[in-house]
Amino acid sequence: MKNLLISISEKAIKYEDFNFTPEQIEHNWLGTIPASEKQISDVENKLGIKLPNDYIEFLKITNGFSAPNHIEPSFGSIENIDFLKNIDPFTIEAYGLPELENAILVAGIEEEQYFLLLPPESKNEEWKYWKFANWYPGEHPFENFKAYLEDVLRFITKEYES
Repeated sequence: MKNLLISISEKAIKYEDFNFTPEQIEHNWLGTIPASEKQISDVENKLGIKLPNDYIEFLKITNGFSAPNHIEPSFGSIENIDFLKNIDPFTIEAYGLPELENAILVAGIEEEQYFLLLPPESKNEEWKYWKFANWYPGEHPFENFKAYLEDVLRFITKEYES
């Protein structure tokens, strides 16, 4: 996953289609320092859930990741994630999707697009991963967190190298 994040960072910064900080440009990295085990555990306790392993892997690489372009959300630090209903109850009401009731907003707080983690409803189910935006009708599911990042890299590559 780290190599994937490095590739996204390098390509996004190379094409400079977005406002990156001088630090991001200098280090060729859109991430931050890793989250600690304590930070992860504190948020899991606050939410009353065990986060999916692939998202935890991401947090152990970087506790936040800037949007690489105008259509992807920024991943904030783990301390800022919460249930969508606590951050934006209007979206739940407006869309009326039952899955949003327990969705965890991990990216896009105060942005036009969200990335949501949807906890399994039973032990036999897997976590769901959704990109969700008003301008991009409906939910856009991904098999897992890595699949989302691969999609981001594919888009950046196709957009600028075609």
